[in-house]
Amino acid sequence: QVQLVESGGGLVQAGGSLKLSCAASGPTGRHTMAWFRQAPGKEREFVAGIHWSGGSVSYTDSVKGRFTIFRDNAKNTVYRQMNSLKPEDTAVYYCAVDRQRWRSVIVTPPSEFATWGQGTQVTVSS
Repeated sequence: QVQLVESGGGLVQAGGSLKLSCAASGPTGRHTMAWFRQAPGKEREFVAGIHWSGGSVSYTDSVKGRFTIFRDNAKNTVYRQMNSLKPEDTAVYYCAVDRQRWRSVIVTPPSEFATWGQGTQVTVSS
């Protein structure tokens, strides 16, 4: 089974930027990939997803215009550039692989993702 390793988290001031990476141990080019986050005391929520083709992306409303997701299938890696960070973006961020290959749409429920990374902490100070 493919394993995912996230990196790039850390502490940043409000208004700053971070770039997260998620490297897969095997091919993921047939699967949509996504980033989720979970803040203390809250449920895990979908943040951004990118179709297996790279041709479409989806973002939760709170990060639109600030976060960008992109992928490099040759490197089996998905990235997320986060700009204009806010304290409410503080959370553990996870990348995940859609359980279904060749899915035509980007799905958002965590239950639709079969493989997860270990998470990386992002802390935004005010």
